[in-house]
Amino acid sequence: MTAYAQRERRLLADLLLRLGPDEPTLCEGWATRDLAAHLVVRDRRPDAAAGAMIRPLQAYGERVRQQKASQPYAEVVSEVRRPPWWSPVSNPLVDEPANTIEFFVHHEDARRAQPGWVPRELDPGFEAALWRNVKLTGKLVLRRTGVAVEVKAPGYGSFTVGDHPATTLTGPPGELALFLTGRREHARVAIEGDGLGDAKLGL
Repeated sequence: MTAYAQRERRLLADLLLRLGPDEPTLCEGWATRDLAAHLVVRDRRPDAAAGAMIRPLQAYGERVRQQKASQPYAEVVSEVRRPPWWSPVSNPLVDEPANTIEFFVHHEDARRAQPGWVPRELDPGFEAALWRNVKLTGKLVLRRTGVAVEVKAPGYGSFTVGDHPATTLTGPPGELALFLTGRREHARVAIEGDGLGDAKLGL
């Protein structure tokens, strides 16, 4: 199996070093140093990373992330590049399912916040891996909106959430991954129908 998550991790770490610590990202309020710190905390501090899902731990998780972001940037990026073997989200048993979309999306968060970006050409195997993840996470995201939606990735498949969808999303799997994780304005996705309106997307 191709290690797409590991490749995206490596490419993102390379990009973070090239950009430096203070460049913008698509994550609201986060510069590159903040994005790098988030990834390190996710890999190495499950107690703090839980704040992304458990509201009472949110403030604690943010304090830990800010502390990590204040450390020397090159060291933080080095930790992004080399997660510990025991990481609950990055160990060899779960790396691909847990990190393929995570690192693709955050790689694009750094890329697409810079001037002159263009979409990457992704190989079909990578698009297929992203599509497998989109089918799982996309259904969860869209069910929360309460809107019936059909999602189409030409050449890879489609799925429907809800009955009698009046809204259709069409695009390559990578672009759909970005759209469904809340990067709507920066994703190259065709939208038919207006059922989603201003619905909040993302996990």
